[in-house]
Amino acid sequence: MSTATSAVPRLVTPQFVVLGAAGLAYFLAEGMLVPAVPRYVAGELTSGNIAVGLVVAAFSLSALVLRPWAGRLVDRRGRSIAMVGGGIIFAGSVAAYGVTDSIGALAALRLLTGVGDAFFFVGAITAMSDLAPPERRGEAISLFSLSLYAGLAVGPPIGEVLVNTAGFTTVWMVAAGSAGIGVLLALCVGETRAPSVETSAEAVGLIPRAAVVPALLLLALVWGMAGFLAFVPLYALDLGLPSAGFLLGGFAGIVVLIRSVGARIPDRLGAGRSVRISLLCATIGLLVMGGWRTVPGLVGGTVLLGVGVALGTPAIMMLALQRAPAAEHGAMMGTVSMSIDLAAGLGPASFGLVAAASGRGTGFLAAALLAGAGLALATLRAPRRP
Repeated sequence: MSTATSAVPRLVTPQFVVLGAAGLAYFLAEGMLVPAVPRYVAGELTSGNIAVGLVVAAFSLSALVLRPWAGRLVDRRGRSIAMVGGGIIFAGSVAAYGVTDSIGALAALRLLTGVGDAFFFVGAITAMSDLAPPERRGEAISLFSLSLYAGLAVGPPIGEVLVNTAGFTTVWMVAAGSAGIGVLLALCVGETRAPSVETSAEAVGLIPRAAVVPALLLLALVWGMAGFLAFVPLYALDLGLPSAGFLLGGFAGIVVLIRSVGARIPDRLGAGRSVRISLLCATIGLLVMGGWRTVPGLVGGTVLLGVGVALGTPAIMMLALQRAPAAEHGAMMGTVSMSIDLAAGLGPASFGLVAAASGRGTGFLAAALLAGAGLALATLRAPRRP
């Protein structure tokens, strides 16, 4: 009996580990900016809430617009040039924050930072898909996403400490240095696109048609999560809890647990089934939070939403990669990842509008409707068994 044909292909190679380390260094830099930028605008530049919102949002705006362009560049020129070039743009723009003395100048630099993010992120996630065997892509995406979560979890406290002890200039320099380390590690990873993969002659336009459905599914999933993260601290107070710290920590813990210990679940269940399960969990979780307006309802809904988000993002990206040839993987990742930026901006805004009119519980119910629409779309698009 031969075991070679049944052996699980290797995923965690030295190249894969270095790519994960590059992502961690880069996302750590992003995390440091989360608390520092708003405080810099309000404190050093003595500006109000509108200016804070505009400067913070400028980053997401340019990243959103340029992700499809980044995807096409990744397909045509390679993954390495996008990661290295994007990381350099990110690091250079952040290092220049300290010489700005106006909101306009800082907003312009934040737009440039978003440009760097678009290219680094799309290049890195496409490189990860190159390194993963097709039957282990869900596991690869799950593991790679841990570098993002770790960076965005550890980075903000570091940024706060540096602001309080050493000032804003130190934050900008340390963040730029961390992104620079990401660039050096990306250079060590090298080019991951197979030499035999050529740009498809049929690839026209920025957005591949095959990416539209996965992008909509990810939008439906992340929309509710973005509203939850923005408003659960206030909703917890409404229900008599002293804070939402244990809810946010529990949510993050569920995501990390499933994407580490349970990283192979999307591969074993299959992309389509995992997507439907994730959207079902998210829909029910949001319905429970909004319909059963008690502490147990909030806790139970948080658990279900965490399971849905943990499974959903890797599964949806798996689905996107399955729908495209290798020559369009960058374009697929660029288009699908746009949904994260859209949901991060529009999710809390729409939740706030509904909450202002009908209460925060109703905001969760509205988010559940969108997640349910995503579940319906995933179900309708599922292949029929003969």
